[in-house]
Amino acid sequence: MLNWLTIAAVASGGAIGAVSRLLINGYVNRHIEHTLPYGTLLVNLVGSLLIGMLFAWFHVQSSLSPYIKSFLVTGLLGALTTYSTFAIESFFLIEGGHWYYALVNMALNLFGTIAMAAVGYTVLLYLAK
Repeated sequence: MLNWLTIAAVASGGAIGAVSRLLINGYVNRHIEHTLPYGTLLVNLVGSLLIGMLFAWFHVQSSLSPYIKSFLVTGLLGALTTYSTFAIESFFLIEGGHWYYALVNMALNLFGTIAMAAVGYTVLLYLAK
């Protein structure tokens, strides 16, 4: 149900996720020479791992508040992960003639994030037993 508590949960989680993405991208871009946008890749991989773990946790903790779920998934992880940024960075790599790096970036983001979501889900369910 959409109400003011849900909106507040998503908004506050989104603020934390967006600032986290800014800090992580900034740190990675300052400290790692990048032929690929590693900051974006990192937040997408970590976010995918976390969403897998969260959904496993939700499976185990079915009584968890829907506001906490909205805060964590839609707010925090929705703002932390950066699919639109990934899309434009991949486009810029292609536009710049860096087809190889664009394909590597797309493959790592696509398959890496799916794999990390599966790992997070599986590991947390295993640990919850």
